Formats: sequence, structure tokens, C-alpha cells
Amino acid sequence: MGFHISIAEALQQLHKSENDFATIFEHGSMRGILFGPAEIDDQQPHLQDEIYIVLKGSGEFTLEEKKIKFGPGDFIFVPAGTEHRFSAFTPDLLLWVVFYGQQGGEGQ
Repeated sequence: MGFHISIAEALQQLHKSENDFATIFEHGSMRGILFGPAEIDDQQPHLQDEIYIVLKGSGEFTLEEKKIKFGPGDFIFVPAGTEHRFSAFTPDLLLWVVFYGQQGGEGQ
């Protein structure tokens, strides 16, 4: 892969995937993913820090005990190993996800 991918190309990869995500780009410890969860977000805490950028959709996001409303254009940071979940989201929810850094997170 090169250094650029359009949302149309990323959506093609997501539609071909058997999961609700598709890895779009990898470089070193960084992975760029397109994530379009179905009705339930059942993900578990991850080993790396991660960033979500909301492309489409809205709903609620829970990070441990904190709950926020989110919408298009929002940026959400999740430290490695932290419980988090999207809920009550619209069916069109689409997110860029970037995992990066060492296992356990950069804040160690």
C-alpha cells in the first residue's frame, strides 16, 4: 500500500471483510483501520493506544466510567488496556481507528 487511501477504497475493503473492520494501512507499530460496527460493539480492551475519528453516525461512547455523546468529526482517544464501548449508535456509524505505539501504551 502507498501513503494514501480514499474512503471509497477503504469502504471496498470493509465490504470484502468478514468482520466489522478492515485493516487499511500498516507501518511499524501503527495500524489504520476502518470500523463499521454492526448492532453491538463487543470489542475488548486493546494492547495499544488507539484513536477513533468519527466519519459518519452518532451515539454514545463509554470509556471506563465516563460516557459521552459523539458525532461526525469527533476525535476520541483510548489508552491501551482501557474498557471502552460504542453504544446506542446509528446504523451508519463509520470510524477511522488508529492503533499505535508499544504494547501497554505510550503512557507507561
